[in-house]
Amino acid sequence: MKYTKKYVGINARFDTAGNIIPLYILWEDGRKFPIDRVKDVRPCASLKCGGFGIRYTCSICGHEIYLFLDGNRWFVEKRK
Repeated sequence: MKYTKKYVGINARFDTAGNIIPLYILWEDGRKFPIDRVKDVRPCASLKCGGFGIRYTCSICGHEIYLFLDGNRWFVEKRK
């Protein structure tokens, strides 16, 4: 199955230690998906669609997704 990078908007909070905590994913059609929980944060490559950055393992509506911060842009792995 082929995947591509899907760049998304993010609402995030910065804590006093300088950590970025994503709160919502903003889809291009205006939908807003709240992030229930950030389970893990680590530097990692996207093995499905390429790219490297900080990978946030997130829970959204009971589904686990990977959200990547690549430089100053956010993306998810989307099936073509």
